[in-house]
Amino acid sequence: MFGVTTSDDYRPVAWMGRYPVDVTTMLVGVHVVCAILTALVFAVSHSGVVNYFVFDSAAVLSGAQVWRLITYAFIHLPTGSGLLWFAIEMYILFAFGREVERFIGQRAYIALYLVLLLLPVAVLTLWGLWTRTAIASSGALHFAIFVAFATIYPNVEFFLRIKAKWVALILAAIGTLSALAAHDWQTLVVLWISIGAAFLFIELRGAGPELAWWNALKARFASKPKYRVVPKMPPMQPADPDDVSASIDPILDKISKFGIGSLTASERRQLDRERERLLKKSQ
Repeated sequence: MFGVTTSDDYRPVAWMGRYPVDVTTMLVGVHVVCAILTALVFAVSHSGVVNYFVFDSAAVLSGAQVWRLITYAFIHLPTGSGLLWFAIEMYILFAFGREVERFIGQRAYIALYLVLLLLPVAVLTLWGLWTRTAIASSGALHFAIFVAFATIYPNVEFFLRIKAKWVALILAAIGTLSALAAHDWQTLVVLWISIGAAFLFIELRGAGPELAWWNALKARFASKPKYRVVPKMPPMQPADPDDVSASIDPILDKISKFGIGSLTASERRQLDRERERLLKKSQ
């Protein structure tokens, strides 16, 4: 879309002919394969197998089934309009994830994806100490990728000339109102944790818009610069006449013994300087 690369860490993972394969393309491929496998499992009437891969706080806390912390995002249910929303998710990931990857570099992009993958379920796991929580969706994760894009390019215009930052806010508002209307507090928490994590991740890398409150907060906790007192240099002392005489006496002795023609060029210049100084002093 933009092709802007500001990081030295960006390079294709592999090549398919003339086409580069980046991390985002590989993620889209993994999600597509998982969606196909999930559909096949449903087709042979073994949908119960999928339950072993969704996030379930009770299974994580009591059964130590930690793989659920990751696999939940790769479960795409083929029921109702599930595959339609999955196609939209993959478009968001492919179109905007590649631009984020180009901008911040591969390692930072992988770190961002892991944060968006693990942070929401980490909070849900803690929440599960009081009440059971479960999730099997990557919608908030991939919407957060778009939020990261909108943070980097807030003024890019889309359809109807609406800027990216307003599109992100409108979609976030729709998701928030839908969750509030359904009293779905879990979805609401996951949504805003994902949005906040994506925004702050980009801001911490200095790629987002300038925020006065954020700069003031960083300045408050930043280490104070250390100042070092430099000692004052003593003023240069004028040359002592005795020192001048001591330096010119060997030249005068040399002239008395061997004549003025025996002086070197530097000795002659020194003799001329001393003579001019004495002439100026006598005037």
